[in-house]
Amino acid sequence: MTALMDTHVVLWATLDPKQLTALSARIIADPSNTLLVSSITAWEIANKVRIGKLPEAEFLAHTFTDRMSEAGYTLLPLGVEVALRAGRMPGDHRDPFDRMIAAQALALDIPVISIDTTLDTFGVRRIW
Repeated sequence: MTALMDTHVVLWATLDPKQLTALSARIIADPSNTLLVSSITAWEIANKVRIGKLPEAEFLAHTFTDRMSEAGYTLLPLGVEVALRAGRMPGDHRDPFDRMIAAQALALDIPVISIDTTLDTFGVRRIW
């Protein structure tokens, strides 16, 4: 299975794995799965650390690429077409991070590992 990990899932898997559901933990632990981490996640974590909303992730923000590589995750760049898709998606949901994660998952036709039910409004297949 290939799946995109939402930002909070990356944080929990890295900093506090007991926050994950049994299903999510099983998917993440299975080496046969390809787990993608969006460049949007890197931006979101670094931004929230910078403004003081996520001080517990400061180390992760400074070592993000290394931590993702060590975990076996595949980093997913953001392309112009996905950015445009995110901006054009209908709905009132204004969180740019959620919009980008949803647009990437839809463009790749893959599920997102996430607790966030707002992704459902974009038609994203969600695993939790």
